[in-house]
Amino acid sequence: MNLSMLLTKTARMFPEKAAFIHKDRKLTYAQFSARVNRLANVLKQLGLEKGDNVAILQYNYPETYEAMFACFKNGLGAVPINFRLHPKEVAFIVDHSESRAVILSSEFNDAIISVRDRIPNANHLITLDGAKGELLDYESLLDKASDEFVDVDVSPDDLAWLFYTSGTTGMPKGAMLTHRNLLAMTMNFYADIAPGFTPDDVVLHAAPLSHGSGLYGIPNIGKGATSVILASKSFEPELVFQTIQQYRVTNMFAAPTMIKMLVDHEALPKYDLSSLRSLNYGGAPMLVEDLKKAIEKLGPCLVQLFGQGESPMTITYLPQWAHKANGSPEEMKRLGSAGFARTDVEVKIFDEGDNELPCHQIGEIVTRSDLVMKGYWRNPDATNSTLRKGWLHTGDVGYLDESGCLFIMDRSKDMIISGGENIYPREIEEVLVGHPSVREVSVIGVPDPKWGEAIKAVVSLVPGKSATEKELIDFCRDNIAGYKKPKSVEFVDDLPKSNYGKILKRELRDRYWKNQTRKL
Repeated sequence: MNLSMLLTKTARMFPEKAAFIHKDRKLTYAQFSARVNRLANVLKQLGLEKGDNVAILQYNYPETYEAMFACFKNGLGAVPINFRLHPKEVAFIVDHSESRAVILSSEFNDAIISVRDRIPNANHLITLDGAKGELLDYESLLDKASDEFVDVDVSPDDLAWLFYTSGTTGMPKGAMLTHRNLLAMTMNFYADIAPGFTPDDVVLHAAPLSHGSGLYGIPNIGKGATSVILASKSFEPELVFQTIQQYRVTNMFAAPTMIKMLVDHEALPKYDLSSLRSLNYGGAPMLVEDLKKAIEKLGPCLVQLFGQGESPMTITYLPQWAHKANGSPEEMKRLGSAGFARTDVEVKIFDEGDNELPCHQIGEIVTRSDLVMKGYWRNPDATNSTLRKGWLHTGDVGYLDESGCLFIMDRSKDMIISGGENIYPREIEEVLVGHPSVREVSVIGVPDPKWGEAIKAVVSLVPGKSATEKELIDFCRDNIAGYKKPKSVEFVDDLPKSNYGKILKRELRDRYWKNQTRKL
């Protein structure tokens, strides 16, 4: 089945239901479906054929989803690009994906022209506004097209979404997500994350539609829910509160850094957020102390998702009932986990020889299901390395307990080896964030002539509070084994983060390892 049938069915069942709300604009499902069909016809008339790719470079607008579903209908691969990337990074993705067209919002008109010579295969540049020169006007093209379109037949393993990784460990790789992958993701969402999900649900998109929030929107469209797109190009906590209250938002996807911003904001108590039933978070670890504060202030609405672009949003989850700020020791330990395998997903722990390890033994987290990508676009070596013997090797290190609960220690590349001991930074970070003066922390390994690596904590403090290096090291000594305590502490105003809110450990390490032979 073509993924676009999710929209076609919804538009037939709920034609007058609000599909999208953005600022003062509202689109019903009938209107949204008609516009998608017109764009699908435009792409066909421009000569794009099944198997071609189309890049989408936009701030969060309803047109982002129009472009995605028009691609699905035509059997084209949609290539959403994070709008925070540098023009040269954008050009790399457009060129590497061999996209034949780019559909962009007007904020990026000048940027795309500035790198025009780097994207020779992109024959068509379509802008939502401000068309000039070779930039084609989106609305003018739609006005001339029919709102009737017959969806192209696709194979379940045909490309639907080319999901480019953040590139924090090197050049971005394009994970090939098929119609089968995204339909499995959608059904898994209904089974685990939102049982009882109905057309009465209202979903807030406050994170980039090019990644988690965009994927999250597909099952919402499939059920006829209303999607509200935050009326801002940046994440503004008070505007999020206002929007949840105004539209009685029931569901939302956010990165952990966003949740921390919400919880720490002074305006939180002023707003009624009682409609919020499912606040789904993922994309990076959330430290237990931060999570406890979120539970206390936001209530029983949190759901953790552990997944990757290579298995979109769906490897394990920690449901609402497992989020307890004051539970038993077992429940509190579980709060620091990534939860349980999703309904139709297998998760195991492998050693370096790809042998399964028993409970509580640490190794690489692997998974297999219909959600696992087809492979990496134009990168057979990376595909063969990551997809081995039918399993997706995540690159994350962790263990399973007797109940099947997954505990993620770190990315394998982040593990510190000091004096022959394997040390997992997250254990230390969990301790340090419990100090009342610590706002954020990242623990890295730095060169040491005696031990190979020494543990360094990079810390940002809560505004108005103070702490010394000795104080934080002593705090660790009182809570974890001596060999795990940091040897040094560096204080910074802010930790570097990727476009998706992940702390850039690679950037922190580069300053110390740039003249070393070790591969980062």
